[in-house]
Amino acid sequence: MSNEVNPKKYSVPLTEGPNRAAARSYLRGVGFSKEDLHKPIIGIANTWTEIGPCNFHLRIVAEAVKKGIRDAGGTPMEFNTVTISDGITMGTQGMKASLISREVIADSIELVARGNLFDGLVCIAGCDKNMPAAIMALVRLDIPSLMLYGGSIAPGHVHVGADGNPAADQSKDDGKLIDITIQNVFEAIGSHAAGKINDAQLEAVEAAACPGAGACGGQFTANTMAMAAEFLGISPIGLTGVPAMSPEKTAASREAGRIVMEMARRDLRPSRLITRDSLENAIVAVAASGGSTNAVLHLIAIANEAGLHLTVDDFDIISRKTPLLCDLKPGGNYVAKDYQDAGGSRLLAKLLLEAGLLHPDTLTVNSKTISEEAAEAVETPGQPVIHHLDNAIKATGGLVILKGNLAPEGCVIKVAGHERLNHTGPARVFENEETCMEAVESGKIKPNDVLVIRYEGPRGGPGMREMLGVTAAVVGIPELAHTVALLTDGRFSGATRGLMAGHVAPEAALKGPIAAVRDGDTITFDIPNRKLTVEISDEEIANRLKDWKAPEPRFKRGVFAKYANSVSSAAHGAVTT
Repeated sequence: MSNEVNPKKYSVPLTEGPNRAAARSYLRGVGFSKEDLHKPIIGIANTWTEIGPCNFHLRIVAEAVKKGIRDAGGTPMEFNTVTISDGITMGTQGMKASLISREVIADSIELVARGNLFDGLVCIAGCDKNMPAAIMALVRLDIPSLMLYGGSIAPGHVHVGADGNPAADQSKDDGKLIDITIQNVFEAIGSHAAGKINDAQLEAVEAAACPGAGACGGQFTANTMAMAAEFLGISPIGLTGVPAMSPEKTAASREAGRIVMEMARRDLRPSRLITRDSLENAIVAVAASGGSTNAVLHLIAIANEAGLHLTVDDFDIISRKTPLLCDLKPGGNYVAKDYQDAGGSRLLAKLLLEAGLLHPDTLTVNSKTISEEAAEAVETPGQPVIHHLDNAIKATGGLVILKGNLAPEGCVIKVAGHERLNHTGPARVFENEETCMEAVESGKIKPNDVLVIRYEGPRGGPGMREMLGVTAAVVGIPELAHTVALLTDGRFSGATRGLMAGHVAPEAALKGPIAAVRDGDTITFDIPNRKLTVEISDEEIANRLKDWKAPEPRFKRGVFAKYANSVSSAAHGAVTT
């Protein structure tokens, strides 16, 4: 075709000519043939690990991708990078490593790709931080490339009694059989601590929630970022949503290999895909799906890599005009597999285009526009997951940004899944996640309290721990679930049902106003007016901060210290410089 280029243009200096015989000899030593080395070389960045289900199956995915590349005339070369499981590390000091890993993963992929002069790249990712990290690396490299999601886990199943609690003996086929996700385990921990369920009931939920490989099944961070990547154009729409263990996964992964070869022939690079318009499309999808608040952090970081200006205020502007259309956990009733079966992202794009909410001409890895992809949508008749515009779940999207004397750079809060729009209550201040969790589990939290957890931000943590354990434990205690609010300079991500929880910037470790809050101060969340305030004067805040001293760094050497010394505010994506 006239618009094709030499798909091997980047790797020629590595493999071609007599003076590259030594390099070719090394590569032939690991099994590549003479013919292989004269074909376009496509890197495969694999985030495989056997520590947790999200990435456990990615070697299988990689083999299928490589088959697709070979069939299309290329030579795949696979390499690994690190990854951290948010869910496993949650509630421990290990969770500090999660956000830090985003930067390490992006750096490592960039390093290997630049060092080996790949003609193209497929990043296979399956978890909260390795997906945005992969996209960040692709933007930096700007070679023909895409991100392929490993896919969502299947839902677990548990029998529950009339009281909604799990049956202690799951071997008996009595009670109602319901779908569950890992969220139910976190909530069960809270119920167990409150004496609402016993050890056997907790064990029943623990044993059932994760039935195999794949990322967390609700519209948590992994599925949110996978969907966002489809609307960004950097992941193949439709293929991305195929669940991890679906019989269709192998064919979908082979197709991704074919697509990256076609991108190499067209020299279709991320700089043509990730634009201001495609970033706005991704935000629309997040808002319409009730996606994780972590999307704010990650999309701002991706925009930063692309040299594009994106702020927290953009999310609020877009969410205000975007209806909530997807009935997905944690705020709704269904999981990622149900979304894919209903029609997936092509169907959602079709509905959002009909509403005039998407930029229709943004490109995707298939060399099609988002509107051309949406035209291929196939909706399952009667599906209850993706609502049409005339039956929107809410008139506005799932994210809001609050400002005020507690959040001069913004507070991100998720409103999908609950109706509370205002909360005023006394602050209960905790200097870390552990002391707050202890207070929740020991019954020291009262209705109307505002739990303030600080020094957990990007620099202060370091690493901005996500605290799903705390939020889920609160939800697991019925008298607290709809009566308290939470505030942090770390992350809650919105993976909760019916809970008002937000994260603020600047953080306490940067002398943000949250550092001035004291027990008993009255804090007000006012979502309609986009306000978050502590009811003390600016003068009093300034007086309290006069005596503030930066806490001793928790890490003085190594990767955590390097990160803390170079990371930006969460409002700017928590990127390192």
